[in-house]
Amino acid sequence: KVGRNDPCPCGSGKKYKACCGRNG
Repeated sequence: KVGRNDPCPCGSGKKYKACCGRNG
């Protein structure tokens, strides 16, 4: 699983917590 500070798997280049992770 992706951690909050790992790159988001959606390919945006943002951290997961600032991208896909912000809604969950």
